[in-house]
Amino acid sequence: MDKIYASPEEFKCPKIISGQDIQIYFEACEEYVQKIKDWAKENGNCPEAGKEIRFPVADGYARYVVFSLKPVKLIHLDVSDAWQYQYVHRLTAADIRKEVKKLEAAAELFGQH
Repeated sequence: MDKIYASPEEFKCPKIISGQDIQIYFEACEEYVQKIKDWAKENGNCPEAGKEIRFPVADGYARYVVFSLKPVKLIHLDVSDAWQYQYVHRLTAADIRKEVKKLEAAAELFGQH
């Protein structure tokens, strides 16, 4: 069974401020996500550590950062709607590797790095 964690306490998730330009919020969210990815890559114990995986949920995505594959440990990204994937606890290391490769291939195909 997977372990799903909140982001490390030293990283504070951005909040939407009434009247604030939404683009400022989105940029703050991406900075927050990048800090978590960097932290996971530095402290994780697998080649996939620091990589993001995501699953479609409702009108958005449930987003996670890989921390470990033995045992499986993911960090939930609580940005935007903070969706959670209902089957995340069933993911295996092979499932996670597949998701990482799928997202990397899509990013390469569409020129997003």
